[in-house]
Amino acid sequence: MSMKFNVHKAEARSFDWAGLGWLFLYFWYFSGVTHVLIQLAGASGFAGFRQAFLLSGLWLIPVLLFPGRTRAIAAGLGALLWVASLPAFGYFLVYGQEFSQSVIFIMFESNVAEGAEYMAQYFAWWMVPAFLGYAAGAVLLWTRLRPVHLPRRTALVASVGLLAGLVGYPAVKQSVVEPTFESALNNFEKRMEPAVPWQLVVGFRQYSQQLEEMNQLLADNARIAPLANLKDANADLPATLVLVLGESTNRQRMSLYGYPRQTTPNLDRIRDQLDVFDNVITPRPYTIEALQQVLTFADENNPDYYLSQPSLLNMMKQAGYKTFWITNQQTLTKRNTMLTTFSQQADEQFYLNNNRNQNARQYDDDVLPPFEKVLADPAPRKLIVVHLLGTHMSYSRRYPSSYERFTDRQGVPANVTDDQLPTYNSYDNAVLFNDHVVSSLIQRFSDSRANGFLLYLSDHGEAVFDPEHPNVLGRNEAAPTAPMYTIPFMLWRSPQWRATHPQALDASLGRPYSSANFIHTWADLAGLSFDEFDPSRSVVNASFRQRPLLIGDPYQPKALIDFSLIKPKSQGQGSELEVVSDERKGQGRKAPPG
Repeated sequence: MSMKFNVHKAEARSFDWAGLGWLFLYFWYFSGVTHVLIQLAGASGFAGFRQAFLLSGLWLIPVLLFPGRTRAIAAGLGALLWVASLPAFGYFLVYGQEFSQSVIFIMFESNVAEGAEYMAQYFAWWMVPAFLGYAAGAVLLWTRLRPVHLPRRTALVASVGLLAGLVGYPAVKQSVVEPTFESALNNFEKRMEPAVPWQLVVGFRQYSQQLEEMNQLLADNARIAPLANLKDANADLPATLVLVLGESTNRQRMSLYGYPRQTTPNLDRIRDQLDVFDNVITPRPYTIEALQQVLTFADENNPDYYLSQPSLLNMMKQAGYKTFWITNQQTLTKRNTMLTTFSQQADEQFYLNNNRNQNARQYDDDVLPPFEKVLADPAPRKLIVVHLLGTHMSYSRRYPSSYERFTDRQGVPANVTDDQLPTYNSYDNAVLFNDHVVSSLIQRFSDSRANGFLLYLSDHGEAVFDPEHPNVLGRNEAAPTAPMYTIPFMLWRSPQWRATHPQALDASLGRPYSSANFIHTWADLAGLSFDEFDPSRSVVNASFRQRPLLIGDPYQPKALIDFSLIKPKSQGQGSELEVVSDERKGQGRKAPPG
């Protein structure tokens, strides 16, 4: 017994841990280099790095099982992994962002000519040594590899352990905790996606799946009957109409709406040029669900109308407008298929955000160059939709360092703790940069001397440690607070448009209004009328009729709440709503980040 124990101790001492380390480092290299660069650039969170690190251990299995062929196996796998890693590595060099299935969507939607144009535009001399250096690093690591010998049974146990721990356990766990196979598969794929070559495998599968779903939605949309008896009061006039969709921006954190910190200095300066509506809410606190109502005839009573009735894009195309969609939101993901479907209804699209995670670093001033390009398009009648990433979590990734103006406690409510302060300040900084982007869009529109208007509203708001409930961060439909629903809503009209449309809007600015009825307001402003148009649902119409401001899931009508009946608490800006319904008291307050 003692002799056998000594033999095992000798084997443990003689095991080539350094050789195993070199093998792991070699296989990790193909995923790890890009993830290290992403971390150094602060372009995304740590989760992708962690998963890529762990999953690199899978490639140890074949070299542990067949140590005599270590170099040959490593060379073959290395060549495959190197080729599979080039898109992510090259994409980071060009954009400084993480590769995702959204990029695959762009790749497959582009033709050869567009690809050649892309290469010509972004190719730089330094990329050649960068790629050569990347390849040289892999070769150098390969020269350090050596076989790691284990007893056959030990090698089998280790291989099964690696496979079970890195693939089997997560797969089983997801199948247990998720209600459907599809949701379990999607979550499992999220774990695999950061590593090479799974990012391509998973990305292509998701691209195919979402493309099929999107094409079905587009096919259904093409079969929708046009609006009946549509008439355009401006049919003979050139016009450029701009809709700017914000994200996660609560008007209570904007100095334009009375917030004590000067978070919107540019909009404040041009306030006399703006029609600022100060009593508008969103029906839902989530992007997709909100925009399904904002951009269509869907509302709390007819939630499926976004599938069966024309959208705002359809309406404007029917009126003879050339339509453009410029977006800094993620392009094609499981969550954003509906957004991409809306964008694909436009004549031309500009997809600017191809990050794998929504909380990656991405700045909205990326929309300005394509916006200028579209303004210069010769089409006499244009609709331009600009969809911003706005003040979406993570707030610190929404603005460059030059906009980190709020760093101390000046103007911060007393309830904000030291731990909460950085997040509270970063949200205000994000609002500040959003002010720069929105005002820049207005300035460029003004400089173009186009005849038309620009309307900006946010999809929903955001709760960020507001005084009455200081621990609430994000959005939660089950525990609503005022900041989640109170949104900015403002209109800029060009001098030419004002001259031909001397519409006085002062009486409209304080009307209680839900963006669920937005399509009627937009049609009214654009001078469109049709059988489905309801002037009582247009906030700028003399026939406007105040309705209950219902918030909540329209598929659960008994859970809908009238916003106007939910009593705001009396003290402090950004006060949380006091829910009247007893059945909602005591529900969880922590809001999901998505």
